[in-house]
Amino acid sequence: MAATSDSASYDGFTKEERDAMKEHARELKAASRRAGKAEKAAEEEAAVVAKIAEMAPEDRVMAERLHAVVKAAAPHLAPKLWYGMPAYAKDGKVLCFFQSAEKFKSRYATFGFNDVARLDDGAMWPVAYALTELSEQDEARIAELVKRAAG
Repeated sequence: MAATSDSASYDGFTKEERDAMKEHARELKAASRRAGKAEKAAEEEAAVVAKIAEMAPEDRVMAERLHAVVKAAAPHLAPKLWYGMPAYAKDGKVLCFFQSAEKFKSRYATFGFNDVARLDDGAMWPVAYALTELSEQDEARIAELVKRAAG
């Protein structure tokens, strides 16, 4: 639906979605300016850590723990920002990501996988998990999924 002159009209995307798209464009522009591969990887991980530090306390705790779990489970994945969210890429393609509850004003955070993840299990399988907290069992399950997805 197209926007009208009424500022309360629906224009197709929420403010949060438009902000995420703008943030992704800035990330792509910044990434294209970076020089060496090792330098780029360090900068991208620093950007992920900085983004996590900006999160609300509940999301930040989960994101920090997930960052450690993903790095331990699949150290070859490259941390990077993806639409303003911490993500982990394989061969330049985002494999998994953490979406804070605050990001789109949701009641829960999400840990998700993109289609490059190798999680196929028949004709239907989950690719995103709602998170309200993380137990040791949850972390172990996520580590197992990340290992499998990363191949």
